[in-house]
Amino acid sequence: MTTLPAVRDVAFGWSLDEFVVGYVTEDGTRRRVSLAEAWAVRFEAVAPARRFTARKGQRHLSGLWWSSTVAGHVGYESWLERDHVMWLDFDPAVVGIAAQPFWLWWTAPGGKGVAHVPDLFARRADGSAVVVDCRPVERRPARDRAKFEATRWACELLGWEYRLVGAPELIATANLRWLAGYRHPRHHLPEIAAALRVALAEPAALMVGAEAVGDPVGVLPVLFHLLWRHDLVADLSVPLHQGTTVTSVVTP
Repeated sequence: MTTLPAVRDVAFGWSLDEFVVGYVTEDGTRRRVSLAEAWAVRFEAVAPARRFTARKGQRHLSGLWWSSTVAGHVGYESWLERDHVMWLDFDPAVVGIAAQPFWLWWTAPGGKGVAHVPDLFARRADGSAVVVDCRPVERRPARDRAKFEATRWACELLGWEYRLVGAPELIATANLRWLAGYRHPRHHLPEIAAALRVALAEPAALMVGAEAVGDPVGVLPVLFHLLWRHDLVADLSVPLHQGTTVTSVVTP
């Protein structure tokens, strides 16, 4: 990818040359480029633009999420960020995820320089990208809202999607946390997986499908892994239970 897609060069007063982007390569080299040049950077493969810090009394829990998408760790600075990393990891269209991907600099009205580091960057299989900021609705003061809005327009100028997100849907996220416990490839046992696809070629209750294949103690981890991989599907908007209807989307 070397040519910037055809997008508006002005968005409510913002233009490409009003933004500068800084990032850190995988080998630790710091680089600064124009917004137009940033379009071709593989931000899904960069190092975090700033360090994850921990301090006594901080309100948020930082950590590392092992991503099945990238087969490596993605950092997060709060449980809210962790949940959104998890949802990106679950999205079959996403092929790359990075945390704290870049600095974005611009000059605000009045001449004051402003900087912002978005929380997440994700690359989709079709080459498109999404930039995510995670902040609860009740914790968005005017100064931060202005930063988010400027970031939104910078992304629009590049043809990227921008999301400012709060808490995700409660039940679906609780279900996904459960399935995420089985996201590692070690839970993919080919013979059991193939048998589950046959048993669930037609919709059936979760436990019925598991018992049709063998001892649920050994079968359920594989079933949950296949749900994570989207080889099996179920309605995640309601709590998962033994009677949840599950079906295969992969031909046995």
